[in-house]
Amino acid sequence: MRTRDPEVVKDVVRKTYGRIAAGAVSSGCCGSSACCGTPDAPSSDIGYSPAELQAAPEGANLGLGCGNPQAIAALQPGERVLDLGSGAGFDAFLAARQVGPAGRVIGVDMTPEMVARARANAAKTSFDNVEFRLGEIEKLPIADASVDVIMSNCVINLSPDKPAVFREAFRVLAPGGRLAISDVVATHPVPPALRDDLAAYAGCVSGAALAADVERMLVEAGFDAVRLTFTNSRALVSGWLPRSKAEDYVASALIEAVKPATGAAAEAPTACCDSVLLDTCCPPDAKAGCCSPDAHADGTCGCR
Repeated sequence: MRTRDPEVVKDVVRKTYGRIAAGAVSSGCCGSSACCGTPDAPSSDIGYSPAELQAAPEGANLGLGCGNPQAIAALQPGERVLDLGSGAGFDAFLAARQVGPAGRVIGVDMTPEMVARARANAAKTSFDNVEFRLGEIEKLPIADASVDVIMSNCVINLSPDKPAVFREAFRVLAPGGRLAISDVVATHPVPPALRDDLAAYAGCVSGAALAADVERMLVEAGFDAVRLTFTNSRALVSGWLPRSKAEDYVASALIEAVKPATGAAAEAPTACCDSVLLDTCCPPDAKAGCCSPDAHADGTCGCR
């Protein structure tokens, strides 16, 4: 089955992770293909310490991921953090502990079931510096230049429009802000039969971009100091889609980049919403519906 229609891809990914959030399928790095297995074992295998596994509230760690972006984020107290594809909130909660009460963490996910689960998990904690918003990472419901660090764990490979993801990341980062991403990247061109398989797409394999293309997209978005570091993930990937030989074509990588602190490249285009909790961000011509005062007061919508 072909995966060229972006909306079809998004629908499959959204439904896959909705089922995971609801507990209808086994947790995996990226879906029903059981990429990572049960939560604690895969999370420790990809770099999380026992202390990190115990720090998040129960139900936040679904065993999703292909690395530990916390390891390269170097989070500092008071920083503002954005987690792309935040799932049930595992990485967001760990980040909230790192940045402390003076900092802020926002998780964005396009799956309503995941956002609901993350918010329920947040309600179990004493954290008042973390929130979760419904939205797509290609169209972030986040204000311009409003975060210091962007993290993501095994999510960007699922986007059918990766250049848009990196452009949005550049827009919402403050000058001097940085990316700390763990993702699946192609080491060799993925064969057509595998690339056109929607299950493999939801399984974090067929949507992976080549390393050179990831670097190019980041540079074209405006980032400096782009760095990709592949991890020893062959055994991990081989278990995602058994007998597909996915491990011959993709691997986990840590991706780092910095938004220039000064100069023309640091100026982000004008875009989305204010800093309150908004689930939807609408263009001005939608004011009659989305951008009403009541919607703003409810925290469900905002205007570009």
